[in-house]
Amino acid sequence: MRKFKDILTIGFALFAMFFGAGNLLLPPYIGLQIGTHIWTTILAFGLSGILLPFTGVLAVTNSGENFNDLGHRVNKTLAVVLGTVIMICIGPLIAIPRTAATTFEVGILPTFPQSSPRWTSLIFFIAVWCFAIVPRKVVDIVGTILTPLLLIILTFLIIKGIVSPIAPPVTESLTTGQSFTLGFTEGYQTLDVLASVVFAGIIIASAKAKGYTSLKEKNKVVIAAGILAASCLLFIYGGLIYLGASSGVESVTISRSELLLSISHRIFGTYGTLAINVCITLACLTTAIALTSAVGTYFSGITNGRLGYKLLVTLCCLLSGVLSVIGVDNIIKFAYPPLAFVYPIVITLVLYIVIFGHWVKSKGPYIAAISASTIVAAINLLKILGLLEESQLTILNKIPLFKYELGWVLPSILFFGVALLINRQNGKLAGRESHNG
Repeated sequence: MRKFKDILTIGFALFAMFFGAGNLLLPPYIGLQIGTHIWTTILAFGLSGILLPFTGVLAVTNSGENFNDLGHRVNKTLAVVLGTVIMICIGPLIAIPRTAATTFEVGILPTFPQSSPRWTSLIFFIAVWCFAIVPRKVVDIVGTILTPLLLIILTFLIIKGIVSPIAPPVTESLTTGQSFTLGFTEGYQTLDVLASVVFAGIIIASAKAKGYTSLKEKNKVVIAAGILAASCLLFIYGGLIYLGASSGVESVTISRSELLLSISHRIFGTYGTLAINVCITLACLTTAIALTSAVGTYFSGITNGRLGYKLLVTLCCLLSGVLSVIGVDNIIKFAYPPLAFVYPIVITLVLYIVIFGHWVKSKGPYIAAISASTIVAAINLLKILGLLEESQLTILNKIPLFKYELGWVLPSILFFGVALLINRQNGKLAGRESHNG
């Protein structure tokens, strides 16, 4: 019974860590654009927004206890560089400011239209600082107090929206392939693959603190908690995408915040707006607490304590507060290019370690696969920034899946396979020379 309770606490905490500002705002807006291609889009968003983050947790669990253990499977320098980039993205540059901006736009502004984002951010980050300043309490606070209320409110909203839909899905303007691409790439904006390799360390530490110290026990609890979190995410994401598709809103120029408020108001009236206010505040607060704690823990660790945890948490809150006032939509627009670059690299690292980690111990094939993904991701970044000519795009679109922003998949497989063959061939030659000698 105690183990079941611990799994619930850790699983709900992991769900809440993942389910932040973007996770609540993105699915309805995706649904608004895809018409009747609902299941295709749920599948695509589920792959990048649920399955891959869960794989990230598995990758860290199979490698050790934190992201550094995962990165060291490939290269120690790469682990530090990639870990730093991830922490900046999911920390004070993008994700944490977005939580405060969303809290203001959806949780505060509809009820208090004269309020200022500066004061909201100040109060928000004082709360984040108070919760995050003691890292060992983060999982219990989030998992046992904040998450159950969030899940209950969202479940009522989704079930009511499914049982009594606002309107039938509009005639789609996107093809099935375009809907899949939209769902998959919008999953990048959740930042959950990047966060998963960090949150895994927090969850593993919590499992150990609860007495699951052996490798077998720890892995069982962490994996069970991950499955619980993934199941909750699938239900919530799928429901929110459906609500967006059946929202009755025809203009895609509506902001993400306005769309979510419109849906909740049309389903539950004035109480719907209040419910979303509470949901947004809880979702954003839980994610911001976890991310701030992760940033402090990571940079304190790689500096060997020269930068203290409490100092880093304070600096993270200050910088995030300053950036949060630019607004949700501006943060999302700003975030897409860097995320489109770093996501394929992290996905490659996570997937290949999970799939091949037990059989391929040499680092060469992993470095080759990551190198291929990095090259293609850099080219894709040039495309996103509009720095490529039409003739160049025509050539690049011949790379399988490139036009769907998945061009890194086959090159990474090819580079991994070639490097693996070279490694094995070199191993055979070394064995023959040793035998002959």
